[in-house]
Amino acid sequence: MLGRELVPILSPKNQIRGVDIDDFDITARGKVQKEIEAFQPEVVINTAAYTNVDECESKRELAFAVNAEGARNVALACATTGSKMIHLSTDYVFDGFSQIPYREEDPPNPLNTYGKSKHLGERYIQEILENYLIIRTEWLYGQYGKNFVDTILKTAAQQKELRVVDDQRGSPTFTKDLSLAIARLLEIKDRGILHVTNAGSCTWFELAKKILEEREIDHVAVIPISSKELTRPAKRPAYSVMDCQKYQQLTKSKMRPWEEALREYLS
Repeated sequence: MLGRELVPILSPKNQIRGVDIDDFDITARGKVQKEIEAFQPEVVINTAAYTNVDECESKRELAFAVNAEGARNVALACATTGSKMIHLSTDYVFDGFSQIPYREEDPPNPLNTYGKSKHLGERYIQEILENYLIIRTEWLYGQYGKNFVDTILKTAAQQKELRVVDDQRGSPTFTKDLSLAIARLLEIKDRGILHVTNAGSCTWFELAKKILEEREIDHVAVIPISSKELTRPAKRPAYSVMDCQKYQQLTKSKMRPWEEALREYLS
């Protein structure tokens, strides 16, 4: 979803090679090394991840193979070629017990297998490389992949009632906006960890209501429920809003409000 958005946005100013799992499996260390050495890139952007949060609980080995060992394989190859690594990570490295937006310096404490595997991936990159940028983001939606916004619209076309959790708060982020942010960061050449999301926050329930409101769907009732009522395998952080001030200071630009980005996507 993010990779397909990134390629056309970065292509005008860069020579880009976009690869997917069929020809570039990040869990195969030898192949990763060979491919990156052959291309000799200045920058490798790793958007690959195993992101099915609930499946990660039952497929723990696969989650760690992709999200941790896969990130490590890319980092090792980048160390050989001297390439910078830009790696996409997640709000789920935090436990959600905070009541104020998480800063880059706040200690991770993931609640679920997905978060733990992504956190280990971050640690591997930090141990192996000096020239890296870890971008933590959250609640992604975009035109090239399965996402919450499309799921709500599809379900609303089939049902007159939607039950959506109202006790998890985060920042919906449009892949187009995130891609433009990554393009800015390529020019600045910063290192370390950065939080990048659309501005503002909401709960999944509030997001669902906004989606239907924007599409003027008024015949469907959205009912708030608790996470306990949903009974899903993986625990989610109740609050995972992230502080993006560091990004704003570096780029001298702000990510637009999530409502504005959502409006464009739905149009």
